[in-house]
Amino acid sequence: MKQPLAYIHPEAKIAPNVVIEPFVTIDKNVIVEEGTTIGSNVTILEGTRIGKNCKIFPGAVIGAIPQDLKFAGEETTVEIGDNTTIREFVTVNRGTKSKGKTIVGKNCLIMAYVHIAHDVVVGNNVILVNTVQVAGEVKIDDYAIVGGMTAIHQFVHIGAHVMISGGSLVGKDVPPYIKAGRDPLSYAGVNSIGLRRRNFTNEQIRDIQNIYRILFQMGLNNTDGIERIEAELPASKERDEIILFVRSSHRGIIKGYYPEKE
Repeated sequence: MKQPLAYIHPEAKIAPNVVIEPFVTIDKNVIVEEGTTIGSNVTILEGTRIGKNCKIFPGAVIGAIPQDLKFAGEETTVEIGDNTTIREFVTVNRGTKSKGKTIVGKNCLIMAYVHIAHDVVVGNNVILVNTVQVAGEVKIDDYAIVGGMTAIHQFVHIGAHVMISGGSLVGKDVPPYIKAGRDPLSYAGVNSIGLRRRNFTNEQIRDIQNIYRILFQMGLNNTDGIERIEAELPASKERDEIILFVRSSHRGIIKGYYPEKE
């Protein structure tokens, strides 16, 4: 439904049943698929691709050029997956020549005032709580939940099914299936409640706990911890995913938590 008080570039491709509220601006080279609702005062700029049945709330800006001095005007995109909700005043920047695109997956909830910088990849079913700030080239895997007012350093990788405490500073990679909190950010246990909600069995959760007990709670360095995990624990999808994550980490992973002795 075209709103007469909105500006839609004639070259934009908008599905017939998209709802567009007053004072929306949609630039050229934009695609919006069916069932999506775009609230008032939303700005959707060149290179944006928005999937089906998304909800975009007032004041969001999607597809602005990167806040990266290396950006030289190259043609890049933002891709928003189906059924994703983007709340008030969220900003999602286009990619650069590094990756070429910024991606937010399907079924995500991106709460108010979140910033998603250039070349970020957000997986499916991710929740970014109010005012999370995501720097360039961060990767956030499926089902991660990042607490409000968290700042994520560029190039950080956050694993699947992770829960990060609000107000965190994330400067290291966060392996899958865990909770992370405290300052500096460190291991705070396995995200067992989240895993049960996603139909992980008690046996799977117990195996994940055993893996992280070795990696984070025995005083081993990562190399020795991984070797011990491979030697002592049976192969599984979760075990192999954790091992691959740690071995491929470029920034290094967060540390275990060791309470101070009185």
